[in-house]
Amino acid sequence: MRPGDEFAGKVALVTGGARNIGRAISRALAAGGATVMINANTSREAGEETVAMIQKAGGRAALCMGDITDPKAVQHLVDETVKQFGRLDMVVSNAAIRAETPFASITYEEWKRVISTVLDGAFLVSQAALPHLVKAGGGSLVYIGGLTGHKGALHRSHVVAAKGGLA
Repeated sequence: MRPGDEFAGKVALVTGGARNIGRAISRALAAGGATVMINANTSREAGEETVAMIQKAGGRAALCMGDITDPKAVQHLVDETVKQFGRLDMVVSNAAIRAETPFASITYEEWKRVISTVLDGAFLVSQAALPHLVKAGGGSLVYIGGLTGHKGALHRSHVVAAKGGLA
């Protein structure tokens, strides 16, 4: 194996793959030879830009928009990945809402939205992907927790709880 081909022939699905850490993960997987399905919920333009970056560098990628807290949208995401690329070998659960709200001001709806995106999203995507990972002969499920789940962050108690739960 040479650097740049460690993921050759593999297909990766990256939730929250359009911007920031997700973009870096998507690009790194593609640089390693993986074909990457990038998922975003609201960042279509950023997702298209990430796909273009990967393609410009000679990699393969596509974008599938969808809310990973919706089981039907998740099934569509996984099905679309397999339809476009023929298989699924790895999932990187990176999607998160990184809201900054003082604890006393967090509404229950905001709390549920943050927790659901991180925890329910990781569960739903992993469960939908599992049959394909098994069919591929084994695969990888990677959950991006971050430091906030371990050390905390000002005005992000809901994010800290979600990331801590993921860890």
